[in-house]
Order: sequence, then C-alpha cells, then structure tokens
Amino acid sequence: MRGLFVGLLFVAAVATWLLLAGPDRVLGIDAGNLGVAVLMTVSWGSLVVVSRLPGRGIETAVSPGEWRAWIAFAFTAVIAAYAVTHAGAFRGPPLWQNPDAQRVGRTIALMVIAWGIVSAVLHQRWRDRVQQDERDREIEARAGAWARIALSVAAIALAVLLGFTPGDRLAWAPPPMIAHLIVLALIASSLVETGYTALAYWRDRH
Repeated sequence: MRGLFVGLLFVAAVATWLLLAGPDRVLGIDAGNLGVAVLMTVSWGSLVVVSRLPGRGIETAVSPGEWRAWIAFAFTAVIAAYAVTHAGAFRGPPLWQNPDAQRVGRTIALMVIAWGIVSAVLHQRWRDRVQQDERDREIEARAGAWARIALSVAAIALAVLLGFTPGDRLAWAPPPMIAHLIVLALIASSLVETGYTALAYWRDRH
C-alpha cells in the first residue's frame, strides 16, 4: 500500500510539472489540460486507496469537512502556483487578442471545475455521514474571517502599489496584468481560507 501511495505522489508530481513547467504540448495534447486530468485522476485514486485501507481507519478518523479542506487546499495551491508562474502571459495585448493568456485562463477554469467535481464526488460518497456540525461551522467562520483579512491586505497592497507608482514605471502592468493581479488576490484569500480550515481540523484531531 505504501508503494501505491508513493506511485500516486509521483504521478501527482508529474501532473504538477506539466502544469507549471512542462512543454506547451505533449504528444499533441495541451499540457495544461493533461495536467488537470491527471491531478483529478490522482485525487480520485487517493480516495479509492484510502477507502480500501484495513478498517477504513483514515477515512473514519478524518471528518468529511477535513477531507474537503485538504483537497481544496491542494487544488488551490496548484492553481495559485500556476497563476503565478504564468503571470507573464498577461503582459501582452488585451485578452481577446492574447491566446497565451486565454490558455492560462482556460486551464485555471478547468482546475476549478475539477475541484468542483471532486467535491461533488466526496459529498456523494459521504451522503450517509453527518456533513457539518457546530465545530464545522465554527471553523468555517474563523477561516472566512482570515480569508477576508487576507483579501483586504492584498487589495490595499495592490491599491498602494498602483496608486503611488509613477506611470512611466508601470509598463509591466497593462490592464490584463492588473486584472490577473486581482484574480491572484482572490486565489490568495481562498488559499488562506482552505489552509486555515485544514490546519484547524488537524489541530482538533491532535
């Protein structure tokens, strides 16, 4: 079983490489789309492996809320890394004239869709278990508060950067880049929320 987990981690690493640093195309297939498909397969495979562990110990010990939080954090971290490493695509012309930026946007959208599909599968898998209780709602409220703080800090930092930088020094920030920075701020706030949620569940178990 340990070897299977190692194999899944290796495949996940390959999928992340395809997204972040791989070639644009692999065997004629868009590397970004391929990476998303592989990551989704790894997520599903991990759930299958855990469900078949003796006594279903891990699946029983970890609540549905924590499972969702860790998977959401992993997807959000990959989305954040992809958005940062491909930010240069938004230094070009407007989005409707920029195929590189359009490809980045499509890949991010596919990762969000994949995340939604995995979440739906998790919900269906644990339909007979309690999905949320008072502890879940308390953790959710605290995580939401931290996410709002993170988003506020990012918005203020962006406003200060753009407001106090002379126009002749903002050649790196055409409107598409500014739009991408706003999206990055939203992704960062989601990363804070999912990370805090996952860690809060983990601390409660230990």
